Amino acid sequence: MIFREAIAADIPQIQIVRNSVKENMLSNPALVTDADCYDFMFHRGKGWVCEADGKIVGFAIADLVDSNIWALFLDPESEGKGIGKRLHDMMLDWYFDQDKSEVWLGTAPGTRAEKFYEKMGWHRNGMHGKEVRFEMSRLEWLHLSGKNKA
Repeated sequence: MIFREAIAADIPQIQIVRNSVKENMLSNPALVTDADCYDFMFHRGKGWVCEADGKIVGFAIADLVDSNIWALFLDPESEGKGIGKRLHDMMLDWYFDQDKSEVWLGTAPGTRAEKFYEKMGWHRNGMHGKEVRFEMSRLEWLHLSGKNKA
C-alpha cells in the first residue's frame, strides 16, 4: 500500500470511494462535485490517499478555512486494515503543523466512524445538525501522537 498526498488526477477515484461507503452516505452524490474536491484539496486544505494495486482505497481531506476534517473515507473492502488510522494521523500531523490550534468534524451517530473517532481520542462537543460534533486541540493531538515531549 502506498500513502501519499492526493493529486487532481485522483479525484475520480476519490469520488468512487466516497460513493461506495455503507455509512455516512450522501443523500445525493451530486452534492459533492469534482470541483468541490479540488477546492478542498488545493485551495482550502490538503488531501491524502491510500493506493493499493493502483486503485485508491481510502482518502482524507483537511479544511484549513473552516478548521475541520472534510472527509475521511475508505472503500468498505479496505476497512479494518489500519488505513483509516494512518490517513487520520498523516492528516492531523499536517493540519497542526499549519499553526492551527483546533479542529472539528461531524459524523452520523451510531456508526463505525463515531467509534473510530472516539478511539482516536476525539472528544464530543454536542451536535452539528444531525451529526455528532467531535473536536481535538493541537495540544491533545501532540499528546495522543506522542509528539509532545514536554
